[in-house]
Order: sequence, then structure tokens, then C-alpha cells
Amino acid sequence: MSAVEPSARRVKRLLGQSAWTAGAWLAGLMFFFPVLWMALTAFKQESDAYTTTPHLVFSPTLDQFRAVFSSGIGPYLANSALATALSTLLVLAIGVPAAYALSIRSVRRWRDALFFFISTKMLPVVAAIVPIYLAVRDIGALDDIGTLIVLYTAMNLPIAVWMLRSFFLEVPGEVLEAARVDGATQRQEITQVLLPMVAPGIAATALICVIFSWNEFFLALNLTSVRAATMPVFLIGFMTSEGLYWARLAAAASLACLPVLLAGWIAQKQLVRGLSMGAVK
Repeated sequence: MSAVEPSARRVKRLLGQSAWTAGAWLAGLMFFFPVLWMALTAFKQESDAYTTTPHLVFSPTLDQFRAVFSSGIGPYLANSALATALSTLLVLAIGVPAAYALSIRSVRRWRDALFFFISTKMLPVVAAIVPIYLAVRDIGALDDIGTLIVLYTAMNLPIAVWMLRSFFLEVPGEVLEAARVDGATQRQEITQVLLPMVAPGIAATALICVIFSWNEFFLALNLTSVRAATMPVFLIGFMTSEGLYWARLAAAASLACLPVLLAGWIAQKQLVRGLSMGAVK
């Protein structure tokens, strides 16, 4: 009887692990399926894409990608890349010192400062678009990429400060104290000790800022028209009075997703390490 019980428990544990594994794969496939279907639709003709019954067997074609490139996607991609890259760099340049001051070298009333940062995310952007539009119009900055860079920086800075602060708090105080004992200045402490230790967290924060900036639609739609329009604004151009061009829209959306997917794939190791910092004590 005693030999049967451990065996039964082992079988039960294996079944439980298998169930969790199957559930995780099922959830992953459910999230991935729309992306896969979008990619497949991008290689269809419009007649195959716009059907009541989905066509799983079709002759792949690159016609939709040729149509997207011929419709002038280049400036939109460039604007999105410029606004995303510069705003992310600004967020890190401002957020790293702010997170350092709110964690390692705590300033007075740091709780109030943290609450102020996060409270700026509580206001829906639709409630602020009118004053933002009027202010941008009055200074002559409508349809300007610099406007989007500033707004994207302000949009991502609060969450970046909170994330970076949590990563900084995971650094053992003994390490920083040892650096000070060895005569390290504050700049050396930050650049040579602190930043290398939290580099995965900084990479995770940067990638999240990239995703938020690249996908931002509302501000770009209302504050740009031609010169500074971004990829999300470009995508709505396929919604015409004649209807939706499903295959062409899928091709454009696939191209729009590609830079973020590549960035996530390149930084996946740093991203996993950064997001798991502090998960295990």
C-alpha cells in the first residue's frame, strides 16, 4: 500500500503538469492565431481574403506588399521609427536619474513624487486632447514630428520611472556600499556598478516604451496630417468608402508589426531577465 501511494501521487503530479502545459500552449496559440491569420491574409488576393468562408488553401502572392510599398509607406515608417527611437531615448535619459533618486538616493516626499508620476496616467487622453491640440496649434507645432516625440516621452515616462525604480530596488545595498568604500564617485557608482546590474530591466523598460510609442494612434491621428503621420495613421488609409481592402490592410499591418517583433526577438534574453527581476527572492 505504501508503494502504491507515491506512484499515484507521481502520476497525479505528472497529469497536473501536463494539463498546465497543454493549457499554456492552448492560450499561446489563441493569442498567436490572429497574428498568424493576418500574415496569411497578407499573401492572398482580395477575392480570397474577402469571403464568408475562409480560404485555407490559396495561391500565395506578393501583390499586396507591392501595392503597400507603391502607396508610399516609407515616410510613415520613418516617422514612426524616429518618434519611437527618440522618445524612448528621452524616457531613459530622464527616467534613469529619476528612478535612482526615488530608490537608491531617496528624496524627500518620494511617495508623493511617485503618486504624481502615476496619477498622470489616470487622465484619459481623450479628455486632454482639446487643450493639447489648442496648445500645439498656438505654438505652430501641428503636423510636426517633434510634437509626437515630446508627447510620447510624457506618455511613457511615468510607467518607465515606476519600472526602473523597482529594478533599482533589487540591487543589493552592500554592492553599492562596497563601491563607495572603494572610492567610487556617484557617477562611477551609477555607470560602472548600478547600470550594468539593471541592464536587463532597462532593456525591458525600453522595449515596452517602444511598443507603446510605435502603436500609439490617437495623438498621431489628431495632431498630424501629412508630414508627421505615423504607421497607425497609414493603416486607416485602407478604410475607404468602397470598403475595406482586407488583404492589403493585412500586408500593411504585417509590415507595421515587423519592427516591434524583431526588436522583441533580438532583446528576448534581456527582456526575460528584466521582467523576472525580483520574481524569486
